[in-house]
Amino acid sequence: MSVSETEAELTEDERAGLELVRETGGIHQSDFWKELDVSSRKGSRIVESLVEKGLVDREDTIYNGHNTYYITPIARDLDFTLLMAGDMLSPFIGEDEVDPNSDAFSQWIMNLAYEE
Repeated sequence: MSVSETEAELTEDERAGLELVRETGGIHQSDFWKELDVSSRKGSRIVESLVEKGLVDREDTIYNGHNTYYITPIARDLDFTLLMAGDMLSPFIGEDEVDPNSDAFSQWIMNLAYEE
């Protein structure tokens, strides 16, 4: 099952929890349930479910002198085909500044236009 299919089957609480973890980039479990305005027990169950579904990672940590977990999002499936024109990667990917009047950009646009 893909990540997007798994996410489609989340409960409302799980979806809110996943969104919180993604927005923050990571959060301590002791803050997680407070932010969601749920009990610590319910917060723990939400996190456990998201971990089992492979959507977040949980790591032991100490926060404010207490043992807790740090919850981080797991990278989603990314679609890099949007950067491709045929077998050419967009010339705008990389460290070099690309001139929109350059041959590389023109060739990439032509490949994009004539793709099947």
